[in-house]
Amino acid sequence: MTYPAISPNVKVTGRRVVATLLDGVIFGIVSSIFTALFGTSSSSSGMAFTRLSTGGSALLLVFVVLYYVLMEGLAGRTVGKMITGIRVVDEATGGTPGVGQAVLRTVLRLIDGIFGYLVAFIVVLASDRRRRLGDMVAKTQVVRA
Repeated sequence: MTYPAISPNVKVTGRRVVATLLDGVIFGIVSSIFTALFGTSSSSSGMAFTRLSTGGSALLLVFVVLYYVLMEGLAGRTVGKMITGIRVVDEATGGTPGVGQAVLRTVLRLIDGIFGYLVAFIVVLASDRRRRLGDMVAKTQVVRA
C-alpha cells in the first residue's frame, strides 16, 4: 500500500510539541498571577487540580480559550507557535483560519488533550497530513511559517 508523500512543510510534529509546552508555560505563569490575585480555595479531599478559587479558575479557563481562539484565529499563531516557527492555516486557502475555525480547533482540544495531549500526538503521527482531530474538524493545517 502506498501513501501520499508528506510535504516537508507539514512535518512539524516536534515543533508542535515544543509549542504546546511553551504555551503551557504561559498558562502556568498566568495561573500563578491569578492565584496571587484571587487567592486559593481549600479542598477537604486534597484532590484540587488548581489552587485557584472557583472564580479564578473560571477566569483562567476564559483566558486559555480566548488565547487560542484569538491568537490562532486572527494571527494563525500562539506565542509557542511563533517561537517554534509554525502557524495554523486554512487548508483551502492557506491563509489565517479565522475565529470560527479557531473555535472548532479549541473545542476539540478537550479530546486531543486527553492524557497530556497523547491522543493528539498519536493522531498526528497516524494521519497522512500530520493533523490532530481539531485540525481535521476545522479544516486547518499546521505548517512551517
